[in-house]
Amino acid sequence: MILVLFGPPGAGKGTQAERLRDTFRLEHLSSGDMLRAERASGSELGQRVSGFMDAGQLVPDEIIIEVVLARVIKPGSGMGYLLDGFPRTLPQAQRLDEALAAAGSRVDLVLSLAVPDGLIVDRITGRLSCPRCGTVYHLKNKPPLQAGVCDHDGETLIQRKDDTAEVVQQRLTAYHAQTSPLEEYYRNHDVLGGVDGTADIDAVTRELSELVRSKVVSST
Repeated sequence: MILVLFGPPGAGKGTQAERLRDTFRLEHLSSGDMLRAERASGSELGQRVSGFMDAGQLVPDEIIIEVVLARVIKPGSGMGYLLDGFPRTLPQAQRLDEALAAAGSRVDLVLSLAVPDGLIVDRITGRLSCPRCGTVYHLKNKPPLQAGVCDHDGETLIQRKDDTAEVVQQRLTAYHAQTSPLEEYYRNHDVLGGVDGTADIDAVTRELSELVRSKVVSST
């Protein structure tokens, strides 16, 4: 089973990906996590990734593909993969399909989370994280017990450089320009399933799981 989960930044893909991973025993591959790890490594490639991410720009296809495809076509993942944040562009989707076809596989279902831009801006700009333990907070939805301080280790909380309002809007503009056409591509391949991402977390999880069971599990 190979699933793709996409939607605008801040749509809740990470949370839903973890739940789908556990429910259907999939290997969760987040391009965002892999890119951030590469950036943190300080490598030459990581420095290039950092330049794009800090400016609120999408990382170029050739870099994303190099990082992700090596994992996607690697054998031994059990039932399959859940791709989170990849593909984001038509060339990425086409390259992914080519690589999977060569390995005798294909994308079974694409799950698209729909969330209005205004809500996305509120979600992302309110995020704070602990630089020591990595715990993520939100000024409205999950505030720390003491303002600006991590509950676990007392570290001063920070806002990621790409979580400012200006950068978020740039990311949304790039998303709509480059990623939205993927819906038409996957709709034409009859593998697209849309979900309202504004519902509460559990409701979104239920709807996603029902789509997977009805369109993938029941047909295998």
